[in-house]
Amino acid sequence: MPTTTEEALAAALGAENVREADESDAVGGVRPQWVARVDGTESAATAMKVAAEHGLRVVPKGSGSKLDWGAAPTAVDLLLDVSAATGIVEHAAGDLVVHALAGTPITEVNDTVRAAGQQLAIDQPPPTATVGGVVATGTSGPCRHLFGGVRDLLIGITVVRADGTVTTAGGKVVKNVAGYDLGKLYTGSFGTLGVITEAVFRLHPVAAEHRWIAVTTTDPSTAGDLADAIRHSQAVPTAIELDRAEPGGPITVCAQLEGRPAATHDRASELAATLGREAEVLEQAPAWWGRYPFEPAGTGLRVAAEPAKLPYLLTAVREAADGLAVSIRGAAGLGVLHAGLPGDSAPGAVAEFVTALRARCEYAVVERAPRAVLAEIDPWGPVAPGLLTLMRRTKDQFDPDHRLAPGRFVGGI
Repeated sequence: MPTTTEEALAAALGAENVREADESDAVGGVRPQWVARVDGTESAATAMKVAAEHGLRVVPKGSGSKLDWGAAPTAVDLLLDVSAATGIVEHAAGDLVVHALAGTPITEVNDTVRAAGQQLAIDQPPPTATVGGVVATGTSGPCRHLFGGVRDLLIGITVVRADGTVTTAGGKVVKNVAGYDLGKLYTGSFGTLGVITEAVFRLHPVAAEHRWIAVTTTDPSTAGDLADAIRHSQAVPTAIELDRAEPGGPITVCAQLEGRPAATHDRASELAATLGREAEVLEQAPAWWGRYPFEPAGTGLRVAAEPAKLPYLLTAVREAADGLAVSIRGAAGLGVLHAGLPGDSAPGAVAEFVTALRARCEYAVVERAPRAVLAEIDPWGPVAPGLLTLMRRTKDQFDPDHRLAPGRFVGGI
């Protein structure tokens, strides 16, 4: 019989899949004791059963591209590496559905389904972003405007719970909504409710042609008017994005259209004529399109307001910046933007910026930041007491011993 935790993990998973952790495995500066590699639902369930027997606190990991997002865990014993769980389980092209393992990069999913003229409309700036990672963090790109976010595209999910029990919600066809709300619950939960091992998504056809219409202004109110005009136009934009490299600098509003050849260009030209103000039709997306406005070593925030309040949101960011170099970019059509600060910004000044922004905005979350910044500010910010109580009850039900990514989510969950 195994006498130590490491021996128990090695006996269950194979010695080649278990090792002692090193500094490169740290999650938010918190170093685990062991790293276990799993290649699918069965091995993940085995690992979680051993973890439950030994009372191990577990953080799941895919490619690691967003492992430093959210708060640091209060402690972690086992880093569960699901990056080997890759592959397309099924691509039902006729039903516009794909079923993939959690460690599969989104780019690989799209490479597969595009052979059938289809796409998984989740734009991810990190090329290594995986299926499990995008569900766990709930991140989407520009195409969310038309196709919806991860919660809208996810129709089925397989999760291993804290005790090793495998649960499945949803189904393999778009109109099967059984358990769909459970899939939504796991989306954006940062690994605190279970280890995501498989996901089923609805797909969309790939358009034959794309065009982008860009307009630049220096006035937040004009930027808001442009975004509103595009949003309410007959053009049916796939996305409406905004980019501002520095507070008080020029603001570029850009819409993406897609559809049939020639007809899409005609629609783009008509929209540009409607917008006026030297609106430009582009055959390629701007270089900043779909990219976060922060570097891996910098601080990144997500801020939001009603789309109609976009000018106020832009002004709030500028006023809160108070001399800091803050860039802002994101979904102007949805009122959800990302703000970025350089990695060498003074931690205290960044914390003051976040506090000032939260006083002005409905929503401001620090997506990722250097540890020195996180020592100064709660990345999640205040939450309504009633909502936090509900979230804690959910955590208690799904993870009674609080061993899954403890402390990474809102309110220290």
